[in-house]
Amino acid sequence: MSLAWPWLLALLPLPLLLRRLLPPLAVPRPALILPGHLLRAARPAGAARGQGPWLAALAWAALVLALAGPRIEVASDVIPASGRDIVLVMDLSGSMLKEDFFLDNQPVTRLEAVKRTAGAFVAARRGDRIGLVIFGERAYFAAPLTFDVEAVARAVGEAQIGISGRGTAISDGLGLAAKRLSRSDAPTRVIVLMSDGVDTSGTVPAIEAARLAHDHGIRVHSIALGPEDLENQPRSRDAVDVATLRAVAEVSNGESFRVRDTADLQAVAQSLDRLEPNPSARPPMRLWQPLWVWPAGVAALCLFLIAGRRRGWTG
Repeated sequence: MSLAWPWLLALLPLPLLLRRLLPPLAVPRPALILPGHLLRAARPAGAARGQGPWLAALAWAALVLALAGPRIEVASDVIPASGRDIVLVMDLSGSMLKEDFFLDNQPVTRLEAVKRTAGAFVAARRGDRIGLVIFGERAYFAAPLTFDVEAVARAVGEAQIGISGRGTAISDGLGLAAKRLSRSDAPTRVIVLMSDGVDTSGTVPAIEAARLAHDHGIRVHSIALGPEDLENQPRSRDAVDVATLRAVAEVSNGESFRVRDTADLQAVAQSLDRLEPNPSARPPMRLWQPLWVWPAGVAALCLFLIAGRRRGWTG
């Protein structure tokens, strides 16, 4: 326990100093002089003598202690806000239905692998504001920027192929996320772009959308999904355009990642935690819990008893 303003304890001897320095009060002569035994009989029955000064002293000490601000330090389970906005931009094109990833030794679609990993990544970002953009032929916000990371994780888990078309408008998804983040006043703004294809439906080149994001102070990390890419298999129908995704990250001072299997995807989530430190990994906030109400209550009780004695409530 500590005191917020310990110097106020210097007020404790103030009544004694005033009593010593100030002249005594002029007491008017009584209208009727009584013998001592009659005076004692005239007092309220059962009135305790000698308690008045002690009650007053206790009331003053408790009041000064309350003013000094006693408090104890407690740990809060509230994670402090990081000052970072992150928008996850997730590809929902038709190629995400390919079963070339494995979870628990079982083949799963690219979408299922991404949903599980991205959902866990999002749910762990307590303290960040997280948003979700999904894109196919069109792009739209599936979850606005919010501290409710559980809600965004649910939106990731509920994403389905076809609700935004089966094309791959990478630039539209990237541009929509950048537009929303450009209006944010967060010190750090980040886009995590995940795609497994080639930008076929965008209205502008993806590199231009990334350059626009960089001009607004937004960093883009890109994740290229799938075992095949255009650099090694240019004729493959479902190959990912690794070169474009790499350029998108480089032009915005972000990092690019190549993901061929589930292990790579999980490693990317860990790498992103290093690039954008997870606020939930920080120690909890330390707060002061005030205790002044207790000595204040003692002071009030003492004053109540003093007032009762003067009115003859005792006895």
